[in-house]
Amino acid sequence: MSASSAPRARRGFRALAGIVFCSLLAGCAASYATPGKPADFKALGVSRESLTDSSINSTLARQPLATFPTGIAAVRIQAPGYQSETAKGFGTGSYCVITTRDVETDADWDRLSKMPMVTGVAPINRLLLPERLNTDLELRQAAASLHADVVLIYTIDTSFQVRDHLLPLTVITLGLSPNQTAQVVTTASAVLMDTRNGYLYGYAEATEKGVQLASGWTTEAAVDAARRRTESKAFEKLVGQVESTWPQVVKNFGKGNRTAVE
Repeated sequence: MSASSAPRARRGFRALAGIVFCSLLAGCAASYATPGKPADFKALGVSRESLTDSSINSTLARQPLATFPTGIAAVRIQAPGYQSETAKGFGTGSYCVITTRDVETDADWDRLSKMPMVTGVAPINRLLLPERLNTDLELRQAAASLHADVVLIYTIDTSFQVRDHLLPLTVITLGLSPNQTAQVVTTASAVLMDTRNGYLYGYAEATEKGVQLASGWTTEAAVDAARRRTESKAFEKLVGQVESTWPQVVKNFGKGNRTAVE
């Protein structure tokens, strides 16, 4: 064997040894078995409940308490400090409540009140709420004041972007040319919650998109108009989703009321 071929031979041997070693490891892994059964936690006094976080156990332990037919208290919540051209949030803390009905219509409330096994829908106003709002408890206490077994809590999330398609023309016309579009996307979300203990009966969600053509001088007003239209349509769709969810809620939780929703 020449001097130059010896290093190559050694490298080849090391590579072969590596392949064989890896093969042995793979063989051992393929035939490996757990050397015994797991310990019986129950024998140690440890149960599934004790292994679950207490807050999760508390949530899972909740049971529906509403009786049917029932009244529904409705409330819109937003992020702290929410304010628009047509509405301003009430309360401080983790969220605020919008008591101005700027995107909801009488027709929307009428549809909700006509759902099966519903005696009426009452919006929660600021007179029933404390100044500090941190959890759903404040909303459920307000609903209890209205003698409503179920709370419909909803929120509206809107994003918009103004785009100028002909920037040179905007400069020449001093913003008078309607060459800008305000693209608006709104998602309305809601949950149906038990007034007594916060049990969740169901949820609903709906999205609406809108586009508003505007001139540079009236962009803010045009965007806000588009927002209101889009949010109104999103809420109308949300009402439809709640209407679809509610019969199943009554069927599952309203004992003896199945024929009322068929």
